[in-house]
Amino acid sequence: MISITVTALVFGVIFLAELPDKTALAGLVLGARYRASYVFAGVAAAFLLHVVLAVAAGSVLTLLPQQIVHALTGVLFLGGAAVLLLKKGEEDEEIRKPADQSFWKVAGTGFMLILVAEFGDLTQIMTANLAARYDDPLSVGLGAVLGLWAVAGLGIVGGKALMKKVPLRLITQIAAVLMLALGVWSLWEAIAG
Repeated sequence: MISITVTALVFGVIFLAELPDKTALAGLVLGARYRASYVFAGVAAAFLLHVVLAVAAGSVLTLLPQQIVHALTGVLFLGGAAVLLLKKGEEDEEIRKPADQSFWKVAGTGFMLILVAEFGDLTQIMTANLAARYDDPLSVGLGAVLGLWAVAGLGIVGGKALMKKVPLRLITQIAAVLMLALGVWSLWEAIAG
């Protein structure tokens, strides 16, 4: 059974954490060059693979005693908040243009770019933490993949407009505050439990 609350929470945290990420900018660049649906297909497939791996890793953590899991996820969330707050602006990376614009070439380029760029990324680690924290792999996985897909879609279709209206630093700060709150809450449960 899917928990709407867990799915919504995970969606919000992952969405906000991914917005200022370099992959959102990469999606924007790819979307400006190629057919958006082709780019999204490749990017979405790569994000789905990352979420499955992260949820599997987080589910393994649920085998540990609950207090240890809360303490571990609390520390990791606090670390994630620190990374977001201390992160410097990222430069646009050069993205190679496929020789042709067929579906497989464009989707393959998007898939490989995200597959490599997101491996071990903050949002993948956060997804594993959330899977361990809530012990609800389906709800966490659904929230995470929808959050990542939403950012990819925004980046591919309307990223420029969003970044003009909402400062990137503000988005990063909101994501950091959410992670900080989750970290403190997890540590509180570890101490109180």
